[in-house]
Order: sequence, then C-alpha cells, then structure tokens
Amino acid sequence: MSFKNNSPRETDLIEDCTDEEILRHIVDRTPTRVGVGRAGPRPRTDSLLEFRADHGVARDAVLSHVDSDVIQELDLVHLETRVVDKDQYLARPDLGRELAANSIDILHDQCEHEPEVQVVVADGLSSTAVEMNAPELLPVLRDGLSDRDIEVGTPVFVEYGRVNVMDAISEELDADCCIILIGERPGLKSAESLSAYLAYGSERGMPTAKKSVISNIHDGGLPPIEAGAELVDLIAEMLEKEASGIDLREDDREFKPD
Repeated sequence: MSFKNNSPRETDLIEDCTDEEILRHIVDRTPTRVGVGRAGPRPRTDSLLEFRADHGVARDAVLSHVDSDVIQELDLVHLETRVVDKDQYLARPDLGRELAANSIDILHDQCEHEPEVQVVVADGLSSTAVEMNAPELLPVLRDGLSDRDIEVGTPVFVEYGRVNVMDAISEELDADCCIILIGERPGLKSAESLSAYLAYGSERGMPTAKKSVISNIHDGGLPPIEAGAELVDLIAEMLEKEASGIDLREDDREFKPD
C-alpha cells in the first residue's frame, strides 16, 4: 500500500511497507527525505523534482544578496569585508573575516565606541535567513537589552561576512560583548536558518571555543522572537561573568577536588 505524507512534502511514500504506522510516525516528525521509495533504481519523479526545487532554494540563499530595503528598515550601518564578489566569498573565507579599509573608516566615523554590546548582522551563507529572521529578532533583542539597562552600540550590517568578522569589529570599537547574527549554510530542507555567535572581549584571533552560539533560528526551529529573548538572557550572563563560550560554561561548574 502507499499513502500521502502528512508533512508539507505531500510525497507518495514506500509501497508495501512492513509497518505503515511506524513509517507514518517517523515521516510526520521530520522534514527529511525518508520513506520516499524508488521507481526501479531511480528516485520517483515527484521526489526528484522536489529535491531539485529545494536545491534551487538553497543555491538562491547562498548566491543572492540581502535586500537594501531590509538593511535600511533595520537602521544598520552598511559595511563590507575584503571580499569583492560571491565567487571570491566562497573561495576565500579568510577575506570575509576582515573589514575593507573604507569600512573600517566608516565603523570609526559612524559607530559608537566602547559599547557594552555591539550588534552585527551578516549575510553569511544565507541572505534568505537574514531577510526572514532579523526583522523579528532584532527589535526583541534591542528592547530586551534596553529593559535591562544594557547599552547597545550602533548596529551594523556586513556584506560578505564570515563569523570572525565580529572579532575585527569588536576590536576596532573596543566592545565589551559582541554578537553576530549570520546566515547558516542552507540545507535541502532549511535555507532560512540563522545563527547567533556571541563573544565577550573578542578581538582578532579569538578561538571559536571562546564564543557562545545559538543556532537553528527560524520558524521551523527556534522562532526568531524566542531566540531574541534567549539572547538577551545569554548576553546579560556574559556581561555579569565577563566570559563567553567554554569559559562561561566552566564558570557554571562547581569544582570538586578528589
């Protein structure tokens, strides 16, 4: 027998399955391609077309640019890295970790120095993730920090940015804490996922282990509004303990000698 998947895929599943109830239970709880069956040695036509459509969405998320209207509506200062185009961005991650010379000048001229919290938004590997999540997340983050009397500097947007560009920005502005909201590498079922990396006292060369992260931010994972609230709590903890990443978690453990 065959049946329709009740998830948004609506794809015919395996015929003559041994236990339809178990298969339905699995399929209804994951967006991944399980139980789709085959037509001889090949995928079924509907499965193949859906795969190609999802692959196209993922490619668009990587290769497209964040709409300038979104950047303006979020009141972000526009900066650029040393990358000149998408091809170079994908081939040279190192260039996406450092600001272009003119953007360093813009940073110093237009942004507040020595903020408690510096907010950075970057396209990363999914411009779609920024456009879909940042407009909901940023107001929650800003309002939540303001309610706790935590000073937020001048938020910026970085085109062609990698995670560690936050270190360059934090060092240039001498920020206590820096957070970057950046598009994650798209999957074939999630091209809208955003990550938030946070660091206390970050500067160029800071190891990833010293950074905290909240990932999978999108409507199908951690909703952006909830993520904003979680980030406010995490930033407050980081400022209180003056630590982030592995240092923050070690502070939470009680040392018990043998």
